[in-house]
Amino acid sequence: MNTIRIGCGYDVHRLVSGRALILGGVKIPHPYGLLGHSDADVITHALCDAILGAAALGDLGRHFPDSDSRYAGISSIKLLEEVIQKIASSGWKLGNADITLVAQSPKIAPFVTEMEKNVSDACKVSVDQINIKATTTEGLGFTGTSEGMAAYAVVTIAPVRS
Repeated sequence: MNTIRIGCGYDVHRLVSGRALILGGVKIPHPYGLLGHSDADVITHALCDAILGAAALGDLGRHFPDSDSRYAGISSIKLLEEVIQKIASSGWKLGNADITLVAQSPKIAPFVTEMEKNVSDACKVSVDQINIKATTTEGLGFTGTSEGMAAYAVVTIAPVRS
């Protein structure tokens, strides 16, 4: 087990009124939030799926099903911490993560540093191992019409050296 693995994650949630918008563990001022069983943080969910996939441990729903009331409203950063513990138990550690948010609004540039810090802390890695960025779809599709947001994540994991 001396090889590096790559994982890819994707998540999407609908935007609705009456919910806080949480991205990368940061509460973002916005008139709409993401609908989901947990805090619906698409950035963190995509990252969790990428990490679990790289370690061949399934997906977020397998470990934290939306049918389990223990996860209702939970911070996705807490779920990420548990995912990191799970891969560590399997002999892996996060190498790096590159995450892209797909959303028409809001602009996340003012919040990226705090998001990257939250994610790096949860993953127990240096902040320079985490990259978060955003793009729009120029008004096209469900993200372009602000019906929802999506996120993609690509990660590397490496064996933990004993």
